[in-house]
Amino acid sequence: TLAIQYNNFIVSQNTLQLNVTNNNYSDPNNLMFQEIKILGLQQELMTVTVLQENAVQVSSHNITYNPTDKFAVISGLQLDLGKSYSLTWTLGTRATEKFDCYPSAGVSKELCEQRGCIWAEDTSSSNVPYCYYGSDNSYSISDVQYTASGLVANLTYANTTARAFERSTSPISTLRLEVIYHSNDMLQFKIYDYANKRYEVPVPLNLPSTPTSTIEQRLYDVTVQTKPFGIQVRRRSTGTVLWDSQLPTFTFSDMFIQISTRLASQYVYGFGETEHTTYRQDLNWHTWGMFTRDQPPGYKLNSYGFQPFYMGLEEDGNAHGVLLLNSNGMDVTFQPTPALTYRTIGGILDFYMVLGPTPESVVQEYTALIGRPVLPPYWALGFQLCRYGYANDEEVAQLVEEMKAARIPYDVQYTDIDYMERQLDFTLSPEFAGLPDLVNKIREEGMRFIIILDPAISGNETNYLAFDRGVQNDVFIKWPNSNEIIYGKVWPDYPNVTVNNSLDWDTQVELYRAYTAFPDFFRNSTTEWWATEIMEVYDNPRNASLSLKFDGIWIDMNEPSSFVHGAVWGCRDSELNNPPYMPTLGWREEGLAYKTLCMEGEQQLPDGTLVRHYDVHNLYGWSQTKPTFDILRNITKERGIVVTRSTYPSSGKWSGHWLGDNTAAWDQLEKSIIGMMEFSLFGISYTGADICGFFSDSEYELCLRWMQLGAFYPYSRNHNGEGSKRQDPVSWNSTFEDISRDVLNIRYSLLPYLYTLMYQANAHGSTVVRPLLHEFVEDRTTWDIQKQFLWGPALLISPVLQQGAVTVNAYFPNAIWYDYHTNESFGSKGEFRNLSAPLDHINLHIRGGHILVQQSPANTTAYSRKNPLSIIVALNDSQLAEGQLYWDDGVRIDAYEDGVYLLTSFTARQNTLEIKILHRGYSDPNNLKFTTVKTLGLKTTVTRLAVLENGIEIPSAHSLSYNATTQVLSTTQLELELGKEYTLQWS
Repeated sequence: TLAIQYNNFIVSQNTLQLNVTNNNYSDPNNLMFQEIKILGLQQELMTVTVLQENAVQVSSHNITYNPTDKFAVISGLQLDLGKSYSLTWTLGTRATEKFDCYPSAGVSKELCEQRGCIWAEDTSSSNVPYCYYGSDNSYSISDVQYTASGLVANLTYANTTARAFERSTSPISTLRLEVIYHSNDMLQFKIYDYANKRYEVPVPLNLPSTPTSTIEQRLYDVTVQTKPFGIQVRRRSTGTVLWDSQLPTFTFSDMFIQISTRLASQYVYGFGETEHTTYRQDLNWHTWGMFTRDQPPGYKLNSYGFQPFYMGLEEDGNAHGVLLLNSNGMDVTFQPTPALTYRTIGGILDFYMVLGPTPESVVQEYTALIGRPVLPPYWALGFQLCRYGYANDEEVAQLVEEMKAARIPYDVQYTDIDYMERQLDFTLSPEFAGLPDLVNKIREEGMRFIIILDPAISGNETNYLAFDRGVQNDVFIKWPNSNEIIYGKVWPDYPNVTVNNSLDWDTQVELYRAYTAFPDFFRNSTTEWWATEIMEVYDNPRNASLSLKFDGIWIDMNEPSSFVHGAVWGCRDSELNNPPYMPTLGWREEGLAYKTLCMEGEQQLPDGTLVRHYDVHNLYGWSQTKPTFDILRNITKERGIVVTRSTYPSSGKWSGHWLGDNTAAWDQLEKSIIGMMEFSLFGISYTGADICGFFSDSEYELCLRWMQLGAFYPYSRNHNGEGSKRQDPVSWNSTFEDISRDVLNIRYSLLPYLYTLMYQANAHGSTVVRPLLHEFVEDRTTWDIQKQFLWGPALLISPVLQQGAVTVNAYFPNAIWYDYHTNESFGSKGEFRNLSAPLDHINLHIRGGHILVQQSPANTTAYSRKNPLSIIVALNDSQLAEGQLYWDDGVRIDAYEDGVYLLTSFTARQNTLEIKILHRGYSDPNNLKFTTVKTLGLKTTVTRLAVLENGIEIPSAHSLSYNATTQVLSTTQLELELGKEYTLQWS
């Protein structure tokens, strides 16, 4: 018998022995072992050494390790068949695979090793954790029960290492896992303590009453790894792993819950609210805290809102989104693995994943879950002016007249807290005694007025109905097990004091600011009280001449903000205010009560359940928003708009959001684009930053460029702070006025298109401010574009963002693009272009394949809505284009839901433009007509245009001109009635 007998392949102690025991055959093909795969490796294969007769052999092999499936492949070996070898290897942890075992401040080798973790100082990168996990997580899975719509299993903790745990962080020994396949593109996985009821977020989601997914149609597959515990979610069509939590970090205790997942790529967007310098998250060891706080935008500083949602791109351009429905203090750490670690200090883990697969469909599916963005009234898309520091109503009246004289479009005027007496909600300062008449006057002229309200109510007044009725109705947050109100300090001043503004801030707070109580907006009684107080501002029952006929409400300071930390006399529960794990927040060492209420404050959900402020702090603004929205509509009988500072997932159903107290600085322009794009992901369409900056004096060029950019914020408001110089458009010079007027006239012309985008967001969950990657995800360059943005699919905005710049280096993805100003076109396969951008110019481009409706502008939307309409047809390479127009009366509540609207579609193909009515539920009283159609990119000369109705040509006294050089066909003097169907044929 001729044979080679390998008696054994022995693996032990990180060694593989290939022992030949019989060799009397030589294969003529010189066969070799070239690849060895090792399964079940819990650590990475770092090095491999090949030995023959104990002598190290030269080997140019490669090692790859798959951390998800825990196997290594050694390729490129040349081990001759018939020879004995031994392979030895070392296992280890690459820097990118190190998960931080001691995220708290003050880590040391001793503390690290007490936790059973590994200490290794790594100076190669400043951010690699020195203390990292060396073993698996200690949870395993048992009793898995599969159903057609998911699975249920138990998690059991086995303390395999002698780890030391701080107070309230000992792992809970038995947990429950539930996975629910709600729909083909959305699943939920939830981990909770089934033996002891824990706080869960009381925010309702739109979930099917019974799961609707089918095994054949699901876009995902879920695997539960038993020991160590992990969940893996794959995209079925590609096999890409979207979620993989079989990592050492998982722990679940009363006050510290941690879970990590590998990410599908380095391309992750979202999490807020924090000022980010890039739209795409930097995965190089960055931690971001989330905890709502009165914190102006700043690097790594947790700010007003709480948005635990991200969108991930996969390497092939597919996209998915993940929400962690948890409202406790939290931080998230990104590392270049790529991986993400969540740490939260309460509640449960309740994840929802949507599968896209496009970025735009991720947002549509996410807003289907949390609620679609609100449809603002038409007037709220007009330009708006506000200032903290108006001296009196005469100053506001003067501003209105100056804006009218300059013919600058402008719809909405505000007053900040100056209009109140000593900053007390629901009062009117003697300096603003003329404000009610002024509001009535500007409303008669077609403008609108928005008031500000803060939640904190002064408790130091003798006859202050808002406080007295609040006490009577038991609306204020109290100390636990007590009838005692928790008092902070915010804006209201004591009665009978003269404020000395030259004193430092803390001294002013101590000497002049009144004690304030904080309404608990979860309580039903609070909603009723809030409604009464707001109604009496609108219709003052004691003095009708003081009634303020507002159209919208701006709710500020609702994180909630306090000017003392916790309470006037300090907090009483040390553990809740300084928890065992303090998330990575700004002023981390100050504890959770910094600039807000004590965490032990007791609140009451509508069903009577008592909850700690510790658990619902991040829901305070959310809980105030819907009641305010409902009250506004009930009072004004119109749609109105609420703008809130603090947000949580689903806030966009009821409100818009401005990006907070920014600074008059050039870097804020780009950051505002990033902020708006993030809030597009979060389901809040009506967003914008304070144009020209809130803090500090703006300067001419900055403010002018900001007016140009801000003309394309959905929420377009110029607003600045007390003590800074005026920055409204009529406070500079006539050139500034001219440029402001021109760019706002463009905005007002495009409002029918913007309003249609707002409808599409409200009806279908589409984005309004749209990152380029949402339309061109196949072009990886767009994955990092953050200096430009789209309105919907069709209008590209490329603003100047740098001081002194008179050009813009703008990216144009694969399409035909038309200059909005000149109609000039060019085709791009994906390229940067240097565009001229003198001081009076913002670059705007229309994308081929789309149709936009415009309307002649006017000083307010009340008048522009009566003006003639026009159509821009921007043809693509195939000479096709399409678009829509949504139209209603602009103010009716639930116009879309009740079907009281007109939806028109426009389709251009070959030599025709079809105007079709998709829904006819509204007839405009102004007899609006399309009088102009401009067709861009028309390649054939046109000498005649026929207008057809019901297939029959009708008389039309229009005028036609075709420019063969620019390929533009202009048709004017048309009389196409809005609400009728037409076909335009050119030849």
